[in-house]
Amino acid sequence: MKTVKLGNTGIIANKNGFGALPIQRIDTDSAVKLIHMALDGGINFFDTARAYSDSEEKLGIALEGVDRHKYYIATKTASKTGKEVLADLETSLRLLKTEYIDIYQLHCAPKCFRPGDADGVYDAVLQAKEQGKIKHIGITAHLFHVAQEAIESGLYETLQYPFAYISSEKEIALVKKCEEAGMGFLGMKGLAGGLLTNSKLCYWFACQHEAALPLWGIQRETELAEFLSYQDNMPEMDDAMKADYETDLKELAGDFCRGCGYCMPCPQGIRISDCARTSQLLRRSPSAGWLGKEWQQEMAKIKECLHCGLCASKCPYGLDTPKLLEKNLEDYENVLAKKVDVSC
Repeated sequence: MKTVKLGNTGIIANKNGFGALPIQRIDTDSAVKLIHMALDGGINFFDTARAYSDSEEKLGIALEGVDRHKYYIATKTASKTGKEVLADLETSLRLLKTEYIDIYQLHCAPKCFRPGDADGVYDAVLQAKEQGKIKHIGITAHLFHVAQEAIESGLYETLQYPFAYISSEKEIALVKKCEEAGMGFLGMKGLAGGLLTNSKLCYWFACQHEAALPLWGIQRETELAEFLSYQDNMPEMDDAMKADYETDLKELAGDFCRGCGYCMPCPQGIRISDCARTSQLLRRSPSAGWLGKEWQQEMAKIKECLHCGLCASKCPYGLDTPKLLEKNLEDYENVLAKKVDVSC
């Protein structure tokens, strides 16, 4: 079983990290069963967030009664003031039914929060660490320059950043930079928000970077079983995998929205940061809200796109945003017409 040492945190985790965003889409009994299956399979690292609706609550129910030293919990707060951060932390502790969080992360950070900032965000997490309510301070980022600054600052013990084999070279290089700085690296969106479908290839890629802990978003037992199977049967690059790898690099590299929101606002009122990843949202989070009349109206605004280029010029990932919006609208309309199944 392959493991990952997370920087200088002292945490040694199974190479398969459990990303708990998708369990908000399934019922509690199914989520508990899935988490227990993960534990039985040797997974010991679970990542969630305050923003993931009832994910924390389901994790808390599943992990209650399990020896606390046998697993690690990472959760996140997206609050922008110190007072709100501390309130979020208390909620997370209660829902997760634990006395401490192993890694408490500043979620989708718009900047590198620092001690003494007027917002009090970093000072709040530092206070919580001194009180023993959190063990380590982490940050999650979608902006490359924020990730770089966080590494260089020496203020954070882990960085969570999008990490898949279609990521750019400079993004992949962040793993090595974290390792050199003594930081742990948590890889989110290892399947690129659902764009990548060959789990064996995704696991193989993660194993090429020993310091990276991939967090697989899991909602089905069959998905979990695939990743667990690789623990004892390490994937090796073969001709079929190589063909998929080369095809994906050619067709998909750079072509997915991370939802950072830096493309906003749109002069036509299009909610770009959600519309450009609706295909992912339909499959990886509760779908009902995305298929209602209100969201249908939001998606219809894509047809009013001016192709002014403002959104594309502000995208930190260099995406052709208008083209991506059109692709998502086509997929969305296919789902509405029941040409594509997104049910569990």
